[in-house]
Amino acid sequence: MDDMLLQLTDIHKSFPGVKALSGVNLTVRAGRVMALIGENGAGKSTLMKVLTGIYKKDLGEIIYLGNKVNFTGPKASQNAGIGIIHQELNLIPQLTIAENIFLGREFVNKFGCIDWQKTYAEADKLLAELHLSYDSRRLIADLSIGEQQMVEIAKALSFNSKVIIMDEPTDALTDTETASLFEVINKLKKQNCGVVYISHRLKEIFEICDDVTVLRDGQFIGEKNVKDLNEDTLIEMMVGRKLDEQYPRIVKQRGEVTLAVNNLTGLGVNDVSFQLHEGEILGISGLMGSGRTELMKMIYGANPAKSGEIILKGKSIKVRSPQDGLNQGIVYISEDRKKDGLILGMSVKDNMSLNALNYFVNKFSKLRLREEKQGVDDFVGLFNIKTPSINQTIGFLSGGNQQKVAIAKGLMTRPDILILDEPTRGVDVGAKKEIYQLINQFKQQGLSVILVSSDMPEILGMSDRILVMYEGKVTGHFAIADATQEKLMAAAVGKTQENA
Repeated sequence: MDDMLLQLTDIHKSFPGVKALSGVNLTVRAGRVMALIGENGAGKSTLMKVLTGIYKKDLGEIIYLGNKVNFTGPKASQNAGIGIIHQELNLIPQLTIAENIFLGREFVNKFGCIDWQKTYAEADKLLAELHLSYDSRRLIADLSIGEQQMVEIAKALSFNSKVIIMDEPTDALTDTETASLFEVINKLKKQNCGVVYISHRLKEIFEICDDVTVLRDGQFIGEKNVKDLNEDTLIEMMVGRKLDEQYPRIVKQRGEVTLAVNNLTGLGVNDVSFQLHEGEILGISGLMGSGRTELMKMIYGANPAKSGEIILKGKSIKVRSPQDGLNQGIVYISEDRKKDGLILGMSVKDNMSLNALNYFVNKFSKLRLREEKQGVDDFVGLFNIKTPSINQTIGFLSGGNQQKVAIAKGLMTRPDILILDEPTRGVDVGAKKEIYQLINQFKQQGLSVILVSSDMPEILGMSDRILVMYEGKVTGHFAIADATQEKLMAAAVGKTQENA
């Protein structure tokens, strides 16, 4: 076909003991956005690494612009006009935005020196295309994660790529930044570029994509036109079964107050008070920058409180460090599992048991290795963690399985309070359902859970009560029966509401 930019046909790739891809196809057409979706571990990242030359395929064919190709590495595919925006950012914090965008291909003058004026002017032009107002002379270190993601997108645009691959591009973006990104994608379509859009956010698939390719367990399930699908059929293609309900909330009579926060104030938090009961899921909603994570880190001991009181099981406590939080039975699962939650070079076993080693030490301060292994094996089974072995390096696991290990790591300490900050970010619908069911299981056993999420349906679907924050303050407090998306959003932009 004349509009065919890229075609991968019958791609196979194996690693020792693992068949990662088995007969996978992908087609990218000019002026169209192809969604590439599947559960964590379905083979999406492996396929992109085969395309860009990071991995060498075992079988299959790659045709780009009408020619059969085998790229020797990312630089070769990039030079050919295939740009990729990775989920993990590849920026140097100590350099400016412009220096990062043109790193290794700087503009030079007739004397062979870097032409800084042109470098900054060209970078500013790219930022303007994305409707970004910040100066290209700013350091990357001074930008938020969402702003850094937009710089990655500007960098990809600077190569004038024919095919642009976007791997979870909106994961750290605000709604405004996401809208700007979608404008850019529509502009790329008009320029006859092809886009591969990898996302777990099904709403975005229907909003911005034209076609969808579904992978499951390393196999090609099908390619469809988006307008011929709905969310239920797409989920069924992804997971191989129907999900009866995405948010399986259970009703449980809540118990005694386990946690009371009174007038807590500190960096990003202003006079916050609330209570949390035994066997309850308390949802914390709000827009980016509202102070949700700052509040959670204050309760856990990672951020200092200037004033206020934390009462745990009727006793006033001081939490001056994360270790204090753990010792008091408060566990925080970070929104950034790779930065704050896991040590990617260590094994599944060592990550999972790291905070709970005191449970596996004998009277001679020696680790009881058999008991440690049994404890980890139990959680791997309970959480359905897909790993060849508990000794597998955790960095090789899919995002969903890494997240399950991060949650299991917290639960291994046998906490009274479990704080989950964006627990399903970057996790596919099947793994989400499993995580929700696990949360419910521990809720049934009396665990008190705080669920922080930017996903409105998730907050409404799983919480028993909901607090909404805006600029460090609580602006809304709702019983679940009274909560609606409209009420939550009104409180999230500063309109105080109280229905609980």
